[in-house]
Amino acid sequence: MAQAKHSINGAVAKTGGDRSLGGLAKLMLDALLPLQCLSCGAVVAGPGLLCPTCWDGVVFLGPPYCDACGLPFEYDPGEGVLCGACCRQRPVYQRARAVMAYGALSRRLILAFKHGDRTDAAPALGGWLMRAGSDLIADADLVAPVPLHWTRLFTRRFNQAALLAQALRRHGGPPVALDLLIRRRRTPSQGRLGPAQRRRNVRGAFALRSSLVREIKGKRVLLIDDVLTTGATVSACARALLTSGAGAVDVLTLARVIR
Repeated sequence: MAQAKHSINGAVAKTGGDRSLGGLAKLMLDALLPLQCLSCGAVVAGPGLLCPTCWDGVVFLGPPYCDACGLPFEYDPGEGVLCGACCRQRPVYQRARAVMAYGALSRRLILAFKHGDRTDAAPALGGWLMRAGSDLIADADLVAPVPLHWTRLFTRRFNQAALLAQALRRHGGPPVALDLLIRRRRTPSQGRLGPAQRRRNVRGAFALRSSLVREIKGKRVLLIDDVLTTGATVSACARALLTSGAGAVDVLTLARVIR
């Protein structure tokens, strides 16, 4: 018994030493490579944080909002109310939610994530998505990112929507089907196009991967993207999914443009 006790104590002592060394290594690494704000790069106290200035500049979204597109309301009109645009014509998707309004600070954060190699932000952004889209996530059978065309994926090296979907999964979200949708043609950037031009630009651009058609029959799919502007891209994706047999499609994005 004494020998066994000695072995256990030795194991505990070794683990404690390992922890001390690990803590020392972390302190040295933090000193050499200080943790940075997800948006501006200022030094912050922990991973996945915004500095106070950037935090104050981001408009996080929550209820009350349109039950369909998620457009925020200035007052609470009650549950299940639609905005004027959705009353005139409901979107192809059933519901859309976003973490924050698209503005100067959120734009900088998203551009750093997409084009500035700040992929280290993905875990924190996945947590934000988890909170903002909790109602959609609870109902989803699977998650699918909006795809990039292979030529753009080759240039960028990663699909930001796929990183967000995987981060959401690591926070306890539904299973992810990374290759569920394919982009059949490379479309020009939507950035400077109006609503009608955006719809024409992505019409027929997306399709379901034929080998996965059976996987979505009657399923509720949660689409993930970085920004919802007019909804043209996610609507084209939702239409491809619904045409192929999906039961319903919801949309969750980091930001949305509020007109």
